[in-house]
Amino acid sequence: MSTAVVTPPTITVQRAITIAETDARPTYSAEWLGKLMARAALHDGWHLVYSPKREGYRTGSGPHYVIDASTGAIVSKTYYQ
Repeated sequence: MSTAVVTPPTITVQRAITIAETDARPTYSAEWLGKLMARAALHDGWHLVYSPKREGYRTGSGPHYVIDASTGAIVSKTYYQ
């Protein structure tokens, strides 16, 4: 039986959030970016999922980012509008 060595992320979740939100600002206004609904450190990085809100109702879905937990690079981003 092998044991997997899990190294803790060097990029904090708060730093990953800052990276994602800075990248999303040109596409999403603050009211459409909404709030962070889910965050998780998975094997490929920090997963950040946003839910857009505007005037009390939801429309569509917000962006989904994967931020490399070691470098802070954006591994992937998917925009839903």
